[in-house]
Amino acid sequence: MQWKPGGPVAELAAGEVHIWKARLEQPEPVRERCRAVMPEDELARAAKFYFEKDRQHFIVAHGMLRQILAPYLGMGPREIQFRIEKNGKPELAENGRPSSLRFNLSHSGELALLAITPGQIVGVDVERHRPDFAGEAIADRFFSTEEAGKLRTLPEEQKVEAFFNCWTRKEAYVKARGEGLSIPLNSFDLTFAPGEPPALLRVAGHPEELLRWSLYNLTPGEGYAGALLVEGREHVLSCREWTASE
Repeated sequence: MQWKPGGPVAELAAGEVHIWKARLEQPEPVRERCRAVMPEDELARAAKFYFEKDRQHFIVAHGMLRQILAPYLGMGPREIQFRIEKNGKPELAENGRPSSLRFNLSHSGELALLAITPGQIVGVDVERHRPDFAGEAIADRFFSTEEAGKLRTLPEEQKVEAFFNCWTRKEAYVKARGEGLSIPLNSFDLTFAPGEPPALLRVAGHPEELLRWSLYNLTPGEGYAGALLVEGREHVLSCREWTASE
């Protein structure tokens, strides 16, 4: 997977998914441009973070979101309005210009990922590798019995990567479903061993889910794991990197 420099966006064709990567560590002039396109309520949310670094990362992630979505929608970044679904998943509000565009945003550490589709439901997740978190106790608590057992069988040098493969793929599934914590992470199984093709294997009580979704591995950067889940089959992925000039 190659991340190409971002540029002018073409209209999304059926089956296409655009995935944008952004670095959240940006100089003050970039953060100021991000602030300039954010409404007061979003800036108020940013101000609630205790640490300055978290405030800055939130501003870059959400300013970037608006700047990237604007050309797809044919409107100014500050004009974009969002609505929150009943379980907290943000979606585009019609705002006088109906659009079938769907998106999902995730950020961790110093990276953010944004996935955009022409209408298919989508979930994306990125996580920075944290060896202190990727332990068997966490796996036993949140993974299925089969997944936790499989993690134990892997060579020690593969366990951190495998753990975060599993974690991001589960988060992408939960985010795509838009049902939040009502979906226990141990109620479904997926593949996660390094080099193993990503796949959804089981969803308790919902076998039809296996045919509904496609699961993809993302490689956002050294020390990070990423995952994408999209409704439907045979998608064409385009990976782009947002830069401050966009």
